[in-house]
Amino acid sequence: MAAEEKLSAAQRSKIRRLSQPRELAPDEEGGELNIVPFLDIVTNVLMFVLATVTVTFTATIDTFPPRAGSGARAPTTPTLGLTVLVVPDGFSLKARGGNVAPGCSDTGPGIAIPRKDNDYDYDALKACAIKLKGAAVEFKDEMGVTISGNPSIPYQVIIGAMDAVRKNDAGEDLFPEVSFGIAR
Repeated sequence: MAAEEKLSAAQRSKIRRLSQPRELAPDEEGGELNIVPFLDIVTNVLMFVLATVTVTFTATIDTFPPRAGSGARAPTTPTLGLTVLVVPDGFSLKARGGNVAPGCSDTGPGIAIPRKDNDYDYDALKACAIKLKGAAVEFKDEMGVTISGNPSIPYQVIIGAMDAVRKNDAGEDLFPEVSFGIAR
């Protein structure tokens, strides 16, 4: 082997100078991007959005808003024109321009279906709607009903009345076209 060569003082100084870490100028900094602060902000915003978003699942029922003075002609065939008024005492029904009497058997004044045990009787409302629809052959194809409620009536009672008159117990359509009336 060859004898070890000794480095000169200039060579040793150059090696020492090149091996020392040097500070980079701001424009010479490495190509690394520090994204940790950005990820912190994104994570905080995401947590805030997840904590404040409320998810609600709703079912929709097709209804029609009340029509005021539509100027429509009177129907040429007799119609039932069923209207269900939801009042604090029960259900008051109107058909062919007259009130349905209590018990849903005739025309006359009073609440057609009173509350039973302090609850609204949706089964009796359904039975009355079936009875009124079957009262005449002309009413068989009628699909519309108007439901109106006093302002103090809970929303769930109106929905229950809608469900009661839309289909019979066999699942066949009674009055699927529900319109809302204005309580006066």
